Amino acid sequence: MQFSSTEVIIIIVLATIIFLLAPLSLLIYIKSYNSLKVKDLEEKHNMQLKFDAEILKTQIEVQEQTMQTIATDLHDNIGQLLSLISLTLNSINIIETEKSEKKINTSLNLLHKSIKELRDLAKLLQGEQLVKTGLGRAIKQELNRLRRISGYHLKVKNQLLAIKVSSPNKDLIILRLLQEIINNIIKHAKATHIEINAFLKNDMLHLSVTENGIGFDYEEIKNQKRGIGLYSLYKRVEMIAGEIQINSCTTRGTLITIEIPYP
Repeated sequence: MQFSSTEVIIIIVLATIIFLLAPLSLLIYIKSYNSLKVKDLEEKHNMQLKFDAEILKTQIEVQEQTMQTIATDLHDNIGQLLSLISLTLNSINIIETEKSEKKINTSLNLLHKSIKELRDLAKLLQGEQLVKTGLGRAIKQELNRLRRISGYHLKVKNQLLAIKVSSPNKDLIILRLLQEIINNIIKHAKATHIEINAFLKNDMLHLSVTENGIGFDYEEIKNQKRGIGLYSLYKRVEMIAGEIQINSCTTRGTLITIEIPYP
């Protein structure tokens, strides 16, 4: 089979074009791949920066919550106890031996109570460290705080005290989630009963909080999450790949359930 001169020229031109385009296409592919890789790395880096910033913000909020609790307890509880001790001791008349002895015993009991309150506050100062040594313990400490400052009827099932695994960053966020939920109940719910369940099952951490307060119309406010403090809950749960559900009724209170991959 013979080719004409024109056909030979066409074949040579096509072969030359293919020869030139092949490395060019490869270069374009490599450049595109590298660009996508750089973009992917930048996105991951930005996500990590956002996560680190949120962790730092959460640490600050936990510290602020701790300081606020300590200030309130010092003023409302320990301050009043010490004032009562002072008044009792100042009222002692050494001539009235029997009455004086009773007042001294009363003052000693109040002093012991004050010391216990101070020890409890000292534990709060370990808040962030407590999270690092166990989420179950941190939750227990937070609920002890709630018992001290409120008259709520609490029902608690905290199975996280027994777990051996941990995830410090997630633990800090979960503790802050619980603090936010409790603060919302105190500020808005007008509840008398609170039930809290926390457990780990099939590598999922489950946290639920139920209260019998006034509730709210969820459909009405679901697009206005910022207004009642829900936005932060959704944002934090999403950040650690979890799910949150809020069921509320104006006659039956509110149930919040959170599920988070763990550890």
